[in-house]
Amino acid sequence: MQTCFLLLLLLLLLLASFHLPHLTSSASIDIGGVVNVGVWFSGKGPSSSSSSSTSSTISEYAALQAWKSAITEDPSGILTTWVGSNVCSYKGIFCSTPPEGTASFSSHSTVVSAIDLNHRNLKGSLVPELAALSHLSILHLNSNRFSGQVPDAFRELQYLTELDLSSNQFAGPFPFATLLIPNLVYLDLRFNSFSGEVPDELFEKELDAIFLNNNQFEGQIPVSLWSSPASVITLANNRFSGSLPSSFGYMSSRTRELLFLNNKLTGCIPDEVGFLGDIEVLDLSFNSFTGHLPSSLSCLSDIEVLNIAHNQLSGALPELVCDLKSLLNLTVSFNFFSGFSQDCDKLSFRNVGFDFSGNCVSGRNMQRPPPQCTGVPGVDLSCIRIPSPQAVACPKVMGQSGVLPGLSFSLPSAVPPLP
Repeated sequence: MQTCFLLLLLLLLLLASFHLPHLTSSASIDIGGVVNVGVWFSGKGPSSSSSSSTSSTISEYAALQAWKSAITEDPSGILTTWVGSNVCSYKGIFCSTPPEGTASFSSHSTVVSAIDLNHRNLKGSLVPELAALSHLSILHLNSNRFSGQVPDAFRELQYLTELDLSSNQFAGPFPFATLLIPNLVYLDLRFNSFSGEVPDELFEKELDAIFLNNNQFEGQIPVSLWSSPASVITLANNRFSGSLPSSFGYMSSRTRELLFLNNKLTGCIPDEVGFLGDIEVLDLSFNSFTGHLPSSLSCLSDIEVLNIAHNQLSGALPELVCDLKSLLNLTVSFNFFSGFSQDCDKLSFRNVGFDFSGNCVSGRNMQRPPPQCTGVPGVDLSCIRIPSPQAVACPKVMGQSGVLPGLSFSLPSAVPPLP
């Protein structure tokens, strides 16, 4: 009896050994450096994150979720779609195949290449994690309520070409990190509260468009302005002061729109302005420029809009300015010009808008009262120029794109300063 009981017990133990699950521990490390320990039962274990998505997608997901957490108000509810690991389904997020030749390139993979959240009225801040969107090419965030500063990590966005942060509530000094983005060509910072001086490097970078208007930038405009390759530069509605810089080196001719209006600029309008061969729009209005206009303005053969209103310019309006063949609008109002030639009178026959009100032109309507014209304010003898009946030598006419190093132009229309 005892022997049978022992045999039965051995049989039960043997059968149990065939049904116990096989236990094995495993460990893995995710992209965040966290150690995950899993336990395998009967050969089945937990699926790792890398088995369901690429590391690129994981980092993009983490970056966008970190940014989502930094956005405190979302009136349009766009962030309600930012759920799940498929970031390409998020509203405002656009994906494409990564560039060929990159480590992440695959004809079957996608990466975040553009973000367009314009006019969403979002309130919040930018986060350094956005630099993990390593293939981002376009970031458009205008007309929101983002505040704070631009993260230094943005310099790591090597594919970013367009950055639009306009019409927000950003503040602080010029975001220097934007100048370290290697392929940036479009920079729009207008309608914010950036302040302080603008770095020289801004105009040395290969940008095609620079929008800084309607901020609180101050100080002098860097001399590197004249070498900028940008086609559009707007510095309007800031607090820039001092005179426009003079340049004796290379000057770019690619600039087509240049806006300085409503600053605190003083002194002469430099001769270099006339050598912007391809300029189409030049606005110097609402400043405190003094003296006579330079004859080099006759070189602006492509200019369509020239606005020098609300300054303290004086003398006779040069005939050569009114003869510019591409003019569509010439505004010289509220200065102290004492007269202009018959060619200026003919502008209306060319369908050119011509506003000369608020000056000191005798016998014309809508001019200043005579007492205001007896003493022209802010007259600087170094800004008085002798009118030239002939056009000056223009670089564009001579087949040059600008003033080359070591080459100077003799401009006899300028009176040398008194000792």
